[in-house]
Formats: sequence, structure tokens, C-alpha cells
Amino acid sequence: MKRTQLMQEFKEQFNYEAERVFFSPGRINLIGEHTDYNGGKVFPCAITMGTYGVVKKRKDNEIHAVSGNFLNIGKITFNMADLSFKKEDNWTNYLKGMIKYIQEKVGALPHGFDVYIYGTIPNGASLSSSASLELLTGIIVKEIYDLNISQLELVKLGMRTENEFLGLNSGILDQFAVGMAKKGHAMLLDTNTLVYEQVPVDLPNHKIIIMNSMTRRELVDSEYNIRRQQCDLALKQLQKVTDVKLLGELSVEAFEKYKHIIEDDVLMRRARHAVYENERTERAAEVLKAGDLDQFGKYMNASHISLDEDYEVTIKGTDFLARTAWEQAGVVGARMTGGGFGGCCIAIVLNEEVDKFIDKMKGKYKDEIGHDAEFYIAETAKGAGEWETYE
Repeated sequence: MKRTQLMQEFKEQFNYEAERVFFSPGRINLIGEHTDYNGGKVFPCAITMGTYGVVKKRKDNEIHAVSGNFLNIGKITFNMADLSFKKEDNWTNYLKGMIKYIQEKVGALPHGFDVYIYGTIPNGASLSSSASLELLTGIIVKEIYDLNISQLELVKLGMRTENEFLGLNSGILDQFAVGMAKKGHAMLLDTNTLVYEQVPVDLPNHKIIIMNSMTRRELVDSEYNIRRQQCDLALKQLQKVTDVKLLGELSVEAFEKYKHIIEDDVLMRRARHAVYENERTERAAEVLKAGDLDQFGKYMNASHISLDEDYEVTIKGTDFLARTAWEQAGVVGARMTGGGFGGCCIAIVLNEEVDKFIDKMKGKYKDEIGHDAEFYIAETAKGAGEWETYE
């Protein structure tokens, strides 16, 4: 997107010139899925697909918001004195949650603002459009009011918005990746301690391809919450014989020793995924640092199998994309990414095979699933900030 185009679109909606432009990236998770709320490791990076915000301060206490992606909804207006969740306020509830919790931290904000939002993340693609919008709101509020609030605090408030305001019991992976990312790097993050390491993603001979199943994530909120409840139940049973507070604290060896304590097979498999995926993520980051891309790909493939068979968050489309990608020339590894129940997969593909890979995958997917998939080449980005810093 061009800054001039975004400024013009703001003017068309509000009939005057905007002041500032901000950008917040989306994210892919290279490995480490459904480990964040279990206190385990994740390995995400931010991508250049994301969410733009064009802003001008108002003199009153209102916020007027328009999305270029949902122009049919029109302008949504709310007062900062009433930031309660309202279904009719649609996508702006993400803004309301962030502003509500920021004001709890710093006190009442002096005035409202007009904002035009435009996102380049496909809706429902599991590339974290919600966290992108949350962190975009946070950085806008921080900068236009010159607040003394850290990026990490905004990340935590983004997760709080997701958990408490919107009712999705997700972990901190998405917000942390969107807020704290470094271009050209992925983050090995311990979601229990929030200690993280920026690991270079140096792939001169390969590209990361995002494969969008074009199947919108359905039932994801309820199913996501069920998976978390199942992990909590498995943990409670394991705590009869071990004093761990989170599944992420268990080694594979300890899990294998005590897994018989978990009486229900479904709960055992949910816990097995969390424990094994955590170890896979640690090992995957190490082999990537060592330059062993082939072994990294094997960990990606194993991750997908676990997400399909033990955690059961794939659908026919995403499982077909990953498993069919494994059979193609030049593919190092492939897996679903994100919460599941639709959305995207990623594959690491040799540069000279990328075009053939995409062509073949498009045909095979259409033949098997009955509708088109979309493919994008992922480029890494840094965390949410003012647009000038991206130019």
C-alpha cells in the first residue's frame, strides 16, 4: 500500500486530511502450535501482510472508525466513556477492548480520534488479523497521546482484549509476534517466562510460501476453548504424580513416564501434542540456527501430523495442502499454521521450484477440494509501529 493512497482513502471517508499512518503486521508461526497457552515454546515471525491505520485526533470524546475492508458496514462511532462490548459494533470491539484496558493503565484519554483501517491479511486466514488490529490500536493510542507505555505492555493488553473482552482463551503468541518482531528473524519465545531470542531466518535459496485453504475458520472460538479445557484437565490428572504447573514444563521423557495417569485417550493425545510440540520447537530453532534446513523441515512435518492426529485441529483442506506439499519437488517441509479449523498452511520451497510448486498445488487442490486455494510468498516484517519507520 502507498501512503498517499491510504491518506486519500481517509480523506474520502472523513472529508479532511489525516495526520499520521501506522502499520501492524500479521504473523506466521514456523512451528510451536497450541503450545502458548500451555506455557511452552513458539517460533513465529511477522509478515508484511498486515493492517494499516490512518488517524487524526478529534476534539470531542468520540471515536469514528471506518474499515476499507468492510465499507458496507459504514462508519462506526462510539464514545470513550462507554467502551462496553456491543455485538453491533462489529470489528471495532477490538479497538474498544484495547482502549478500555489502556485507559485502566494510564487514566482517561483527553479526546477521541478518527481512524481509517485497511487490512491486507485475508479474512479468516489464521494469519492473526485480530492481533494485528489489537496492536495497531495500541500503537496508535500510544503515539497520538504520547503515552509512557511499553510495546510489551501493549502485547499483554492485546492478549487481555482477546481473552477477557472477546472471550477467546488464546495465549500470547499472536500479539507477541505482531508487537515484538524483528525483520529477517523469527522469535523463539518461552510463553511462560516471556524470555525470547531473535533467530535469523536466513533462507537465500528458499522461500516461505503461505498456502491459504480459502476455508474460513469456523467454530474456532468454541473449539479453541475446548482444546484449552482438555489440556487443563490432562494437566490436573498429571499433577497427581508430578508438581508441574503447566504442560510446557514437562519433558517428553516425563510425559511418557506418567501419561498412563491420564484416564481419557482424547485428553492424553491433547497433552501429548503440547509436550512433544514444545520439544520439537526448541529443537527446530536450534537446527535452524545451525543451518540444517532439512531437519527443520522434518520437524515441521511432524508438527503437522501431531496437529492432525493428536490435536485434531486440521480440516480436509489444510491437511491436503500440507501432505500434498510434502510430495512436491523442492519442498523442505510443510505444516498448518495458526489456530486451525481452516486458514493457512506454510511450506518452505526451493527458489527454482516455487512457480512449479504453486501451479501444481493450485490444480491438485482444486481437483480434490472443489474450490481454489491462494498462495503468497511470505516476507518478514518488524513489529507494529508508525508507517514512516517502514519506508
